[in-house]
Amino acid sequence: MPHRKVIRGWLVPIVQRQTWRAFALLAIDYALWGALVTGAVLAEALWLKVLCGLAAGFVIGRLFIIGHDACHQSLTEHRQLNKWLGRIAFLPSLTPYSLWDVGHNVVHHGYTNLKGVDFVWEPLTATEFQALSPLQRFMQRLYRSGWGPGFYYMIEIWWKREFFPSASHMPTRRAIFTLDSLLAAAFGLLWLGVVLAAAQFTGQSAWTLVLTAVLLPFFIWNCMIGFVVYVHHTHVRSQWHDNKAAWAKAAPFVSTTVHLIFPLRIGALVHHIMEHTAHHVDMSVPLYKLKQAQKLLEDKLPGRIIIQNFSWRWYFDTARKCKLYDFSRRCWTDFQGRPTSDPAPLHA
Repeated sequence: MPHRKVIRGWLVPIVQRQTWRAFALLAIDYALWGALVTGAVLAEALWLKVLCGLAAGFVIGRLFIIGHDACHQSLTEHRQLNKWLGRIAFLPSLTPYSLWDVGHNVVHHGYTNLKGVDFVWEPLTATEFQALSPLQRFMQRLYRSGWGPGFYYMIEIWWKREFFPSASHMPTRRAIFTLDSLLAAAFGLLWLGVVLAAAQFTGQSAWTLVLTAVLLPFFIWNCMIGFVVYVHHTHVRSQWHDNKAAWAKAAPFVSTTVHLIFPLRIGALVHHIMEHTAHHVDMSVPLYKLKQAQKLLEDKLPGRIIIQNFSWRWYFDTARKCKLYDFSRRCWTDFQGRPTSDPAPLHA
């Protein structure tokens, strides 16, 4: 495997940020989100309100991906502008920018799939699972059932680590963390207040509008991000490590990520976030260049990158096999500790 600096050198001609494009993407997705929330409020038929709420949750995911790029300083060439665009893009997902920055840029990208450091979808061992309380074991079974990514992200990531996190989950206390949490909370209250005012003005049920125009989009967004992060780094060929030296030798920026290929250009609908190997190799590649960067890497590193065509059968088979991880045998296991994947290779 070439050194990461060499691989990133291949991508230099691709890393060209366009500020006008960043503003256009943000404006389009905010307009879509606003129109869909309005549709959930004004539509007469309940099924249409629900449909608008589902679509609004999907667009929150698109906005979040734009904010994700800004947080990586890959959206525009201007550092301060990226910070403000990121905060604006993160508002509908109620994500505090600075806390996401620490958890994602510093921890997840700095130590991808290193147990004890990278906390996102970190697998337990059989011993750790057996030591959990009955409720904790139930939650782990839910999270890794294939049906629970929304609950996982909303509880374990957003609630515990991003939205006014406790000292146990974020020992470092900074004023900017509180300010960004307050900004997200203020936006959430404004969103809720506008919907409640609309319910009173139109004579509709406040509960119906809150459910379809606020809670449903927020939950769908959590399902979307929980699913995306899960499939980015969970695969029978994706290795986790509990030893930093072994982790570093395994070229984790390539070996721990999955390029998931969807039919019908669905990848473009989620701003190419599924071209994930290119993103981990070089976080400065803007979202509108990821497809080109991913192709270049796959051409130059044949057989090295995990490439997976998406199907629901594959997804639920992965969820069935990837419950726990056995670090001594370097393989995924079920909840009883029985191996469900081939041992990952050792790296000298």
